[in-house]
Amino acid sequence: MPISKGIRRLVDEANARIRTLPVAEALKAHADANVQFVDLRDIRELEREGTIPGAFHAPRGMLEFWVDPDSPYFKDVFGSGKQFVFFCASGWRSALATAAVQDMGLEPVSHVEGGFNAWKQAGGAVVEKPAKPG
Repeated sequence: MPISKGIRRLVDEANARIRTLPVAEALKAHADANVQFVDLRDIRELEREGTIPGAFHAPRGMLEFWVDPDSPYFKDVFGSGKQFVFFCASGWRSALATAAVQDMGLEPVSHVEGGFNAWKQAGGAVVEKPAKPG
């Protein structure tokens, strides 16, 4: 049986109802102490490509658990009251993630248009993420 809704449609629907920051706006927001960037990519992507300085790493598969204060996996960063800017490699995972946490009530939240790839192309700062030992 074929699926009834593909990933492109899911991403388009998410983008229609969330805030997407053009990379130029994201670059400006990065300097704001009240903004927390959140890297949703897999740890292997971070180790291979680096990340945005100061970004908190939240693997996409754990995000909802880390955002929910009633979850045993809750991370304090999500209770900080800061504005959250999510990103992934190209903006698809971050669009879905932004919609999911917005549905949970986490606000304000947005994502970077074009993701980490667009950030790098625009000359945004990148830091290495060292591999974990062993």
